[in-house]
Amino acid sequence: MAVMKTSLPPELLLEAYGSGMFPMGMEDGRIGWFSPDPRGILPLEEFHTPHGLKRALRRPGWEIRIDTDFAAVVEGCAEREETWISQTIAASYRQLFASGHAHSVEVWNEGRLAGGLYGVALGGAFFGESMFHRVTDASKVALWHLVRILRDGGFTLLDTQWITSHLEQFGAREIPREEYLRLLGDAVGRKTRFALPEA
Repeated sequence: MAVMKTSLPPELLLEAYGSGMFPMGMEDGRIGWFSPDPRGILPLEEFHTPHGLKRALRRPGWEIRIDTDFAAVVEGCAEREETWISQTIAASYRQLFASGHAHSVEVWNEGRLAGGLYGVALGGAFFGESMFHRVTDASKVALWHLVRILRDGGFTLLDTQWITSHLEQFGAREIPREEYLRLLGDAVGRKTRFALPEA
């Protein structure tokens, strides 16, 4: 299904995520809705930290923030030749952020945004939307901290939508949509918090 919109109301987005669907901007300006089968997830307790990421985490100069410049993270994620993050999508997720349901994990370096990711939180489910880097390994560092935040905050599901070889190195895998919907149903009613764990 595809529809023309200038923005999607937060309540519509939350209803969609709660039912296993998510939107993407299409080339013709419309919004497409997707519910893949199989579905990609990254099991929080099975997250794998590759050796290269371990080295990156030890690199001095990283500063981890959450929700301090959500709009800039979305903009950074959209800065590529082909992107599904249309102006409509960006505006919609800024509204969702304002309502408290979207979050960004940001990696800063020398006072500049080096990379990060954003997604949607609904109960104990976090739906990862996109990530980017301007400094090598910054997006991987953001993902590592996201997993830490979700574990500490009581989340049980990290949705990656689809699987890529990049995500597979961290332990992401595919599951049947039926199993995904069961995990989603168990997660959405949970009480959680999205905050940086205390050191």
